[in-house]
Amino acid sequence: MDEIIKQIKDPKLLLQIERVVSFHGYLATGAFIGIRMFNIAQDVLGFQDGERIYVTCETSNCIPDAFQILAGATIGNNGMRIVDFGKMAVVVNRQVLAGVTSARGIRIYLDPDKTKKYPKLHAWYLNTEKVPHEDVIPELLKAGDGVYSHEISDIAIPVRHTKCVKMCEACGESFVSHGDAVLCGACTRDYGGNV
Repeated sequence: MDEIIKQIKDPKLLLQIERVVSFHGYLATGAFIGIRMFNIAQDVLGFQDGERIYVTCETSNCIPDAFQILAGATIGNNGMRIVDFGKMAVVVNRQVLAGVTSARGIRIYLDPDKTKKYPKLHAWYLNTEKVPHEDVIPELLKAGDGVYSHEISDIAIPVRHTKCVKMCEACGESFVSHGDAVLCGACTRDYGGNV
């Protein structure tokens, strides 16, 4: 992999790879795809480094790590949601002012029709054969942004409700209540027996 990275001349991409690898542990194909998706979103939406964005990843594998590191969009700061549809896709929008109900966003996905031009990438993507990251990433570098598709749309911004902390009437622990709930989420779930 070091030989592949040495061939990259773009200093911004090299820095991004270094940052993501230090978090992810190695340069996985999915992490590299996440870096590219971040850059496409940044180019199209025009947000600056450090600007707050919101991301919905349609997979829990690899791609989210690029957005956590490069954008600071994490589950903990509510900048990221993972809706695991098993798709190599993300939806990104910029932060909006309080009270605004929609934002211009972009959905980016690895397009299987476009990956056909790159046999190792295509085989990796469709899982028709086991292809090591070292064989796929050079094809991704050669393809650039040419294997991704995107669509621009208005993203509905959910209304933020005031945080209301209550004591659960069943277990006695505090929880963030939504609406009139008097039981915490754990006490309302059936874990194989009693509620």
